[in-house]
Amino acid sequence: MAARKALRIAELRSLSARPIPAAPQRIGQWRVSKGLAPGSSGYGPLRDLPDWSFVDGRPAPLWAGQLRRRHDNEEVARRAVALIQSMDAARERGRGLSLKPRPSLRPKGSSPKSIKDE
Repeated sequence: MAARKALRIAELRSLSARPIPAAPQRIGQWRVSKGLAPGSSGYGPLRDLPDWSFVDGRPAPLWAGQLRRRHDNEEVARRAVALIQSMDAARERGRGLSLKPRPSLRPKGSSPKSIKDE
């Protein structure tokens, strides 16, 4: 009986004018279209901002997860800055080198040993 029902559902889906994705995929697409993370555990104000603050306006102490995420974000930023600086240094070194242009065309029929690459 269950097999017949599954077969019937598959037939109805194949006859549908548009494919019907699974529910989690639709929810994830909706969240992305609204500028949110695909899942509820992703980035956003509910995850990143504190739940409460003191009456006098002082912020609540950060939780362990928030401290960990802040540390991870700082590490990623430091790594990105270091990589950008190394790329800039490599560009500067490359500008200082004088490269002799190699001819792109070589004579036809001669052996590679007779050609002198300089």
